[in-house]
Amino acid sequence: MTVERYPGESIGLPEKGPGSLATWRARIGAMIGDWAASMIVAIGLFGMDVMTGSGWKSFMIMAVYFVEASVLTALTGASFGQLIARIGIVRLDGGPLGWWRPFARTAMKCLVIPALVVGPERRALTDLLLGTVVVSRRREPSA
Repeated sequence: MTVERYPGESIGLPEKGPGSLATWRARIGAMIGDWAASMIVAIGLFGMDVMTGSGWKSFMIMAVYFVEASVLTALTGASFGQLIARIGIVRLDGGPLGWWRPFARTAMKCLVIPALVVGPERRALTDLLLGTVVVSRRREPSA
């Protein structure tokens, strides 16, 4: 039996620096950033009813989040919040994300439960199903 020395080692990720497993702090910060930005855009487009109303407007924050996260991830490999947190999504096999993975991943995250089911290496059910992982894009400071 092999003992892993650091998170991400078993799936071939480096211990530190770009490409290493993203921390929980960065991931949670990115989600908060995405949701806050989606709230601001939804309020700007549809008014305060997105916060207090009912009916279709009550889903507009989620709709804005879905579009933002899906499109930006397909184009840049990260959502708005992930770009700020300097983390991103990559395929374990090194291939391009393409278009369908970001949309499927975001749709599953909007269902919440797949994002709460976390397996080994901090990979949510969405990542396990799609062959992806959330990695750091931060450079280590020079000594």
